[in-house]
Amino acid sequence: MLHLRLIVPADRTDEVVRTVEGTVGTTHLAVVPGVARNPQGDLVLCDVAREAGDELIGSLRALGIDKTGSIAVENIELSLSSRAEGAEAEAPGEGADAVLWEHLTDATHEESTLSVTYIAFLTLATMIAACGVVLDNAILIVGAMAVGPEFGPLAGICTALVQRAPRLAWRSFQALIVGFAVALLVTVAFSYFMDAVSLFEVVKLDAERPNTNFIYRPDAFSFVVAVLAGAAGMLSLTSAKSGALVGVAISVTTVPAAANAAVAFSYQEYKQAWGSTEQLLLNLLGVVLAGTLTLLTQKFVWDRQRERMAARSGGA
Repeated sequence: MLHLRLIVPADRTDEVVRTVEGTVGTTHLAVVPGVARNPQGDLVLCDVAREAGDELIGSLRALGIDKTGSIAVENIELSLSSRAEGAEAEAPGEGADAVLWEHLTDATHEESTLSVTYIAFLTLATMIAACGVVLDNAILIVGAMAVGPEFGPLAGICTALVQRAPRLAWRSFQALIVGFAVALLVTVAFSYFMDAVSLFEVVKLDAERPNTNFIYRPDAFSFVVAVLAGAAGMLSLTSAKSGALVGVAISVTTVPAAANAAVAFSYQEYKQAWGSTEQLLLNLLGVVLAGTLTLLTQKFVWDRQRERMAARSGGA
């Protein structure tokens, strides 16, 4: 269930209440007149089944409540109410399958914004991965993959393509390109420093490295894993199962590939640097392709389900 807290201009309250009451899957409606001060208006509270949330939020935005008032949405972890159970039973589909497009757009907007924190995380992850590739240490590689924040901009690009949001697409693309460019440059400098203090050596980079040589040797499995991880990552975002994102992060070798390319470049090992770059681009392409197709499939399935539900209600 979702909890909606609305601040509504007093002259629009009746219209908003009718909209809430007319949406299947809503319950626990409460109106507190005149308590809102900034902006001024009435406070309207209600709960809605997750699978009906996108429809209700869309209707409220169509009324302009997000501009004249406020729409706040929270996840309800526990709701002990027979009315809530009834609302969920009336709403079409399953809550776990529902996509809250407004929430997804907002979440990916935040995660795909180019910021000092985002660049810092990506740079630190790439530097950790650089240590991992030189030492052939799989644990450091996995740690770097978990730290890397690059799935946010990738999810932003997928969402922008499906929602036809060019601004979000550009913001996400900018965060991805600028972030990796800064991370690569800093990691090259880091590699020079580590070599100067005799902690990095070219012989270690050129060694067989059985635990990490896959990073600069892309193959068909690189793309397959990226596609599977992209689909899983998008499902975890749309279903609010954010814990699965950790597994997604350590399945895609974007950060390690960037790190290996940076270290190899610092040692003029251009063949290895190019192989790592191919691995990076292959993973980025796989994630974007799978994420976009996953969202399109979810959108198609959910739209068909709504149409069937509307036809059933009309026939009744």
